[in-house]
Amino acid sequence: MNDSKEESWTVYKASQYLPAVLSDPNKGKQLNFFTRTWGDAFVDKTIIEKSPFLPDISYTHFDQYLRKYGKRLKRHQRQNQLKEPDGLQGKHNFEVSTSQDKLKTIPCIYLQNNFNLNDPKIFSEVFENKSKSEHDVQEELSCYLDIVEEEIAKQVSQKSGAFFHAMTSHDTIMEQMGVACSEVRLLRAKVSKMDKCLTKDALRLLALARSKNNHRNLVGKLKLISTVLQTQPMLQLLLRSSDYVGALELISSTQKVLAKELAGITSLRNLPSELKEMSKFIDKMLNEEFEKYAATDLHRPLNCLEGVLEQERLISLVAGLLRQNNTQFLKTYENEALTAAQATLKQLMIEQLADAKVELNELKGSGEVTPLMDSTHWLKVLRLGSEALGKLIYRVKAVHDVIKETADISSGLAEASNISHTVEGFLSEDDHNKVVSKLKDLLISVCDYFNERLAALVSTQNDKSSIGTYEFAELSKIVEEFTNLCESICGKQSASLKAAFKIQASSYVQKFNNQRKTKLNRLLDADRWKSAEVPMEIQILVDKLAQGDVMKSLPGSPTEEQLSTKYLSKATPALKIGTQEYVIVGAVLILIRLIAEYCVCAYDLQFLSSTIGKHLAELLRTFNSRCSQLVLGAAAIQTAGLKTITSTNLALASRSLQLVLWTIPHIRNHFQTLSGDSFTGFDSVEKDIGHHIQQLESKILFIINNSIGNQLEKWEARPPAPSQQFRYISQQLTKLHEAVSSILPQEQVSDIYQEVHKNFKTRIRDQIIKLNILSDGGPKHGHVNTEVIFYIHTMKMLKVLPDKFLNDHAMDDIWER
Repeated sequence: MNDSKEESWTVYKASQYLPAVLSDPNKGKQLNFFTRTWGDAFVDKTIIEKSPFLPDISYTHFDQYLRKYGKRLKRHQRQNQLKEPDGLQGKHNFEVSTSQDKLKTIPCIYLQNNFNLNDPKIFSEVFENKSKSEHDVQEELSCYLDIVEEEIAKQVSQKSGAFFHAMTSHDTIMEQMGVACSEVRLLRAKVSKMDKCLTKDALRLLALARSKNNHRNLVGKLKLISTVLQTQPMLQLLLRSSDYVGALELISSTQKVLAKELAGITSLRNLPSELKEMSKFIDKMLNEEFEKYAATDLHRPLNCLEGVLEQERLISLVAGLLRQNNTQFLKTYENEALTAAQATLKQLMIEQLADAKVELNELKGSGEVTPLMDSTHWLKVLRLGSEALGKLIYRVKAVHDVIKETADISSGLAEASNISHTVEGFLSEDDHNKVVSKLKDLLISVCDYFNERLAALVSTQNDKSSIGTYEFAELSKIVEEFTNLCESICGKQSASLKAAFKIQASSYVQKFNNQRKTKLNRLLDADRWKSAEVPMEIQILVDKLAQGDVMKSLPGSPTEEQLSTKYLSKATPALKIGTQEYVIVGAVLILIRLIAEYCVCAYDLQFLSSTIGKHLAELLRTFNSRCSQLVLGAAAIQTAGLKTITSTNLALASRSLQLVLWTIPHIRNHFQTLSGDSFTGFDSVEKDIGHHIQQLESKILFIINNSIGNQLEKWEARPPAPSQQFRYISQQLTKLHEAVSSILPQEQVSDIYQEVHKNFKTRIRDQIIKLNILSDGGPKHGHVNTEVIFYIHTMKMLKVLPDKFLNDHAMDDIWER
């Protein structure tokens, strides 16, 4: 085999660098170097991870290169084979093929990496061949061994130069390592000397400084421990002086010190739990003390002029509770205020029931009014109850102000001016807003409850006993004052008391209206429709109504000065309004007083003035309707026992309605001033009354015209003159004048007689035409003129017609055809 053409082996072709293996200082001198199997496992492999700075290269990156140059490489190899001599190529191929043939004779099982005779399968495959004897197997294995040793020897012989070169380099390296060890020993000696001379003293100095600092810290810790151990005596001292905030601050600061500065100290391990229990105890004590304070403050006599009870104690308790972030005490105070209100009202009720001689076992719940209490005692309970609850509200408001001031100081929003205790700003802004909100809710809840209690008192009197106008006006005043007080204190209007009062007022107004309507109907049914004298009180009342001012109360009896200057001491036959005189029936006098009562009631109950105005309009409509039934419908003949409805009755009804019609604008103005509504209901009443007055006047005209017409139909223009018919007509005209002239105003009487005169002329013209009497100067013509002159003479005597209707030519048109 010719090795001249083989590529020479160098140290760089080895799988391990031999000098590096032999001089590895980590392994020392290797005694088993030549007994180990040479190869890849000669030295332990070290897995080197991929560098994060290099890209990940795969075979795909070389695909393009291989496709491009693969064809060139194959073409280049083919050209080299053509140029190489056949003999050399054949010899090389022969050697390679001979070596490969020898190796192929060795079974593959011996060349496997997992070849192990301990494996039963491998052992049976090697030795359990029945066709071969043991001698044949041994010969075969020896042959395989020779082939392998021959190949190994060949490889060693080819690479022996590189092996000995490595051994030579190893000796040089060992010499260099010896020198390096000497240098290291010298360096270590110098370093040790430097450490002894320069470093140890400096390090000792640093250690002493650290030790000093540690001792100082230890002394500080011991002082903290000594201070912490004095916490409980200090807490007792602070609690005895009622400085709850200071005690809680001490507990909080001690807990922080134990958690941060003294954490892990065994002797103090139970102190945090003790402080926690002490904090709970203080919180419980604060709640109990505040409950006692609230009970003492709210249940003390209401006539006590002292403002806030024990203000310093209250401030201390409130500050402590706020420091604990406990706002439940406000609910406690609210409940105590409600209990105090119940007790106060119940005590008042017991006193009034005892005064009214009512059995106390009839008192139930929180002190509602019993059915047997009369309106006087009921109103007294309401007045006293509202005063007592008002004082309670002021007392609650005073405590509210102290709590709010304490909260402001605790949050740093205000400075302590009247407070002796030093209260630090421990309350956050959110907590302060929460406390202020709950304080406002406290006032609102207390005021609402007080209104509800008074509302219950107001509601219990409904339909139990009659309430007069004076009592109801007093009730209205009590309700108004108390609701205004509550609104000024809490800034919110409570609706319960006013709602109960409105219900009571509505019931009162309904009862008030029903009573007066019934009274008016009875008076109208019993009235005989005769003129009545007018008392001074009614005249004063009408004069006050005529002034146009709001009627706040019913006028009383006239004073001596009024009697001497304006009013007579006795009743007058007519009611005077300006230049007018009203002759009216007795029912209208009562109606005038009823109208005044409605006006005064509307003033006292202004929130129900619209309802009262509607009731009054309905009352006037009822009066007008009933008058129409009694007079025009002649129902008075049955109800009052009249024989007939005369012109006098009709005139009195007309004049009475005219007076009612006069009052309507003044009534409307009164109610519009109180409520601002338009009150259109009075317009319809005014229209109905005006229509009724026209009907009454028409009825009077119908009676007299019918009488004149009947007489003229019987008249035949024969002597004597004046005839019996014209004498009767004169009598009827005179009676009518006597009936209406003293009742109706002169203008209305004149209007009535003008209509009568007009009707007379029409009827006599018709009769003249019927009798075929001509204005020819004949006897009949003269007879007619005589009759007419008699009629004119009667009219002149009555003085009811203007002169133009009574001159010499006034009757000439009766001859026109």
